[in-house]
Amino acid sequence: MALTKIDAYEVMYSANTFVPRIWLKHGGNYIGQLIFKPNGSALPPDTSSGGQVNLWYHLDDYQNAIDLLRNEAPMYLLFSGTGGGNENGIKTTEEAVGEGEKK
Repeated sequence: MALTKIDAYEVMYSANTFVPRIWLKHGGNYIGQLIFKPNGSALPPDTSSGGQVNLWYHLDDYQNAIDLLRNEAPMYLLFSGTGGGNENGIKTTEEAVGEGEKK
């Protein structure tokens, strides 16, 4: 299981046929992207290529993902591999109860 801190992100909300993406960065380098396909469409398996991870979500998940990146710190990219049984995503670290959102 690879866990990489996310230092920054960029949002790409393209016109035409490209789906929305959130690019994730660590140390100034791209480490992966969250790719949002139309709701109800089949999602491809998560992949890793050239040191970058592609994680697939439905558009319904966009708001949750961007809210986590905007409001939580630190945030991490989790990539356990491709195929069934591997959990991939973005995650926070353990927080104390009642800590609240970052300011």
